[in-house]
Amino acid sequence: MFWGYHLLLDCKSGDLDMVKSAANINNFVHDLVPSIGMKAYGDPIIEHFATQLPEAAGYSLLQLIETSSITGHYSDKTGDHYIDVFSCKEFSIENAILIVEKYFNPTEIRTTYLTRQA
Repeated sequence: MFWGYHLLLDCKSGDLDMVKSAANINNFVHDLVPSIGMKAYGDPIIEHFATQLPEAAGYSLLQLIETSSITGHYSDKTGDHYIDVFSCKEFSIENAILIVEKYFNPTEIRTTYLTRQA
């Protein structure tokens, strides 16, 4: 039996204007949640961190969903971004990737999919 499903997306060189926009990240998560059949629990938290370290500066995202969470971390310098979806309910990996491509336009996506065992 599986406890949950965990999708990790390591995205390279996204569109910098899109990656550096809190509004775009907010629109992304509001589109992602229903497109993978989830229900948001509250509003997303989107905060800009590490401004004192230009190589690490960028937005972080946390969206609770009724079956767990979606997180994201975005690099202002490179456009790289890292998105995780964890849920005890199965969801479409393909839909998640399509939404990421739509909002951030990465040049490459490395996908890791884990099943978490009970």
